[in-house]
Amino acid sequence: MKNLFLASLLMLSVMSFAQYGYRDGNRIGISAGVSQTTLFTNNFNAKPELGFAGGLSVRGNYYNNWSMIYGMQFFSNNFSLESTFDQKIKYNIQGVQVRLLLSYNVVEDHVSLDFGPVLQINGKMKIASSDETKLLKGTLLRADQILDVSQLSGNFYLGCSAGTKTVRAVIFYEYGFTNFLNKLNKDDALILLNNNDKFKGNLGSINGQVVINL
Repeated sequence: MKNLFLASLLMLSVMSFAQYGYRDGNRIGISAGVSQTTLFTNNFNAKPELGFAGGLSVRGNYYNNWSMIYGMQFFSNNFSLESTFDQKIKYNIQGVQVRLLLSYNVVEDHVSLDFGPVLQINGKMKIASSDETKLLKGTLLRADQILDVSQLSGNFYLGCSAGTKTVRAVIFYEYGFTNFLNKLNKDDALILLNNNDKFKGNLGSINGQVVINL
């Protein structure tokens, strides 16, 4: 994870310096905003919660009305799962995303539609210490037994941006097409506590951000 993060940061820095000298529609962007994330799963009762994200991106001309965006985002997303006594347990997941997007310029320098793949690197989930021993509804699992999720996830990004050359508002949706909970399936004891069902869950997140282009 550390090596991939450093490689991504180095690539982004090189691209940023290269693009900075060629200003014909190319932009280096700094972004930040809020997210609402949930876990799509049949294993647990999940609800969306608010989080935040921010990072850097490089937008460059590609062909005619098409551009490409390379970016890296740091995120802290939240969702909640229901406990046995109908209490809400908030799970926090932090990590970094690396994205390579195609962008269609609907109105040059003002409105674009963006889409493409995202590689997400996840840390171990966190919950409040007071929630660790609570049982997840419909299972015999303690809340702290599902924290060690899959480290790598793949997402699909679909969004749009609107504004000026300098400042843009961005709204986008990301859906995780890989099994976020797959690492838990390596532990047969956890599967047994989960009604002998395999773990399967996909993250979904809607984001609103502001991008400042340098």
